Amino acid sequence: MKIFNTSSNSSTFTGFILLGFTCHREGQILLFVLFSVVYLLTLMGNGSIICAVHWDERLHTPMYILLANFSFLEIWYVTCTVPNMLANFLSDTKIISFSGCFLQFYFFFSLGATECFFLAVMAFDRYLAICQPLHYPTIMTRHLCSNLMVSCWVLGFIWLLIPIIIISQMSFCGSRIIDHFLCDPGPLLTLTCKKAPVIELVFNILTPLPVFMLFLFIVGSYALVLRAVLRVPSAAGRRKSFSTCGSHLAVVSLFCGSVIVMYGSPTSTHEAGKQKTVTLFYSVVTPFLNPMIYSLRNKDMKKALKKFWRL
Repeated sequence: MKIFNTSSNSSTFTGFILLGFTCHREGQILLFVLFSVVYLLTLMGNGSIICAVHWDERLHTPMYILLANFSFLEIWYVTCTVPNMLANFLSDTKIISFSGCFLQFYFFFSLGATECFFLAVMAFDRYLAICQPLHYPTIMTRHLCSNLMVSCWVLGFIWLLIPIIIISQMSFCGSRIIDHFLCDPGPLLTLTCKKAPVIELVFNILTPLPVFMLFLFIVGSYALVLRAVLRVPSAAGRRKSFSTCGSHLAVVSLFCGSVIVMYGSPTSTHEAGKQKTVTLFYSVVTPFLNPMIYSLRNKDMKKALKKFWRL
């Protein structure tokens, strides 16, 4: 990566400047306290689900094993952005190093892609459990479940690897100010010395592609699930089936909906304020809400969490 600047102190500059949320000092401190609380609650919520699944043998089933891995993913997803954002609230310079910026860039989008794959696998698991109940134990074995989880991580981390490497090798000019709270491709590409419409087009296609494809897969899976549930003769059976799927659908809607809004159109068409708000929603708010959504209507999970907190 080559960095050029016309200012006289360019030799002492060591990274990009993340503006984050611009407001007065008192507002920065208030935001620091707010997001610190949200971050800690996110870690506690998702960590509790992991521990509950680990210690309660009744939850050693593919559905809950996938949920525990999803919670583990959420912890890392929020951790790759929030600590740096908290540090910037108290910082006067708000500088992030070049290597730190692109590491955050890579992990943020790789973990986001991994989350999309996990949501699709979880939908597939619910489809098998409800539409193929007799064959479910023989199809969704521990071996298949493990292979699916490994595939989610591998696919997520190689999906955008090449475009990110290409962007990291480009030359950057000008102020190097990123009007965002993380290293996002939209603001980054505006700082390149030479415009690269092909790279921007490739990134604009690859970023939302897994979201669109897997969202259609999830919608198709739940359409089949809905058809199967409506055929269940007892009302109690229908309620139980809907309760196990409702939480997952809520998470899919929150995450995929906001990502599609953000990356469903070219990044250059988004205002900085909209970019920050939508990114904040799917990268911070959604991981914070997920533990509550998954445990709110799930009796087994609520019992396991109560048992865990009594230890």
